[in-house]
Amino acid sequence: MKEPDEIKKTLEDEFAGATVEVEDLTGTKDHFQVTVISEAFEDKSLVEQHRMVYAPFNEEIGGPIHAFSIKTFTPEKWQKKQENTIQ
Repeated sequence: MKEPDEIKKTLEDEFAGATVEVEDLTGTKDHFQVTVISEAFEDKSLVEQHRMVYAPFNEEIGGPIHAFSIKTFTPEKWQKKQENTIQ
């Protein structure tokens, strides 16, 4: 089992200055939805972005972390998403 705050701290350490949200989807501390907004994703494909987020948890996924759903955005893409959501 993994605490959502542990996952958030790991990602904040990995992506300095990023905005990180972690949601425990089932309350069982093994199914998570993570959203990471970071400039580190500039010029990276979506697959590369997701690999970057998975990397710190490679040994835990499939073990203590059963499911890990990822959403990644650059700050610019996050801003556009927010503008489209408001309209």
